[in-house]
Amino acid sequence: MPTKKARIKDIAILAGVSIGTVDRVLHNRGGVAEKTVEKVIRIAKELDYSPNYIAQALKTRKSLNLISLLPEPTEENSFWEKHPRGIKRAMEELDPFPVILTQINFNLFDEIDFQKKASEVINLHPDGVILAPIYKSESISFCNNLTKAGIPFVFVDGYLKETSFLSYTGEDIYQSGRVAGQLTDLVTPEGKDILIINITRNLQNVHHLNNRTQGFLSYFSKSGNNKSKKINLSIADPGSKEIKKEISAFYNKNPNIASVFISGSKSYEVADYFRAEGVKSINIVGYDLLEKNVEHLKEGTIRFLIGQRPEEQTYRGIKKLFEFLSVSRIPAKIEYLPIDVVTSENVNFFI
Repeated sequence: MPTKKARIKDIAILAGVSIGTVDRVLHNRGGVAEKTVEKVIRIAKELDYSPNYIAQALKTRKSLNLISLLPEPTEENSFWEKHPRGIKRAMEELDPFPVILTQINFNLFDEIDFQKKASEVINLHPDGVILAPIYKSESISFCNNLTKAGIPFVFVDGYLKETSFLSYTGEDIYQSGRVAGQLTDLVTPEGKDILIINITRNLQNVHHLNNRTQGFLSYFSKSGNNKSKKINLSIADPGSKEIKKEISAFYNKNPNIASVFISGSKSYEVADYFRAEGVKSINIVGYDLLEKNVEHLKEGTIRFLIGQRPEEQTYRGIKKLFEFLSVSRIPAKIEYLPIDVVTSENVNFFI
């Protein structure tokens, strides 16, 4: 026999209070003594109480206009092709409700374009926003404007603690950098150097790449065995020719490099270069299950990839916005997803 679902009435009886009091506590409306609040919450947890948010939302039928502000997916930036799939999945589940989502994209390598698109979002007066805060200073300014306008927002692909965000779903960026550090440490021969590649014009302002790099370096300062040089290379131009040109010049000047960590999704560009040069002794550790990355992983030219579950990030972000706006359900502030370590042996389980 299935266990009977707990009701507000059941909590009220056990707590010795009215149904109205329980409702006020569960919806955080105030006006209830602290001891009573603690008692009601304790009993609700013991009963594993879970309100029927779907039924509540159907009853309210509140019309919602949501906006996503994410980088535009391109051939050079295919990682962002996966986020819309999570949005599509969430919106399909929300089809019974009057919810509209408008997707606005910005150029990943253009802060000015981000500011322009952010202004468009504000002018559309949405009920809620889901965004990737790629550029730190510009994103903080945009989020402050959202807060002033009373528009809740959720983050994917990183969060900015300086803002009043509703929720973040995604990787623990700093910790994933440490995981990458440990993986790199395991495959780097003693006495050999490690190259860190960031493909961005301004690393300090692209907070997720910066945080990963800091996490990577922190692993070696506190736990790693490799005591050789950790060499940083920032590549401003994301084009394939420029990436290969800079790697070639850098590697020729630093022949002691045995491992390469790429903080972003373009590990395949680095692997393409070393494969073309016939160099098989380089261990590459990078991010994201792009088709080209996976090809190199299966070939062995990339040793490890770390997955971020982009579809899951946007799917959960949209659902959290909807539940908050429709039935005042307050989500967990931060929901870290697992840090997926992907190898040639287990990659088929992730794609």
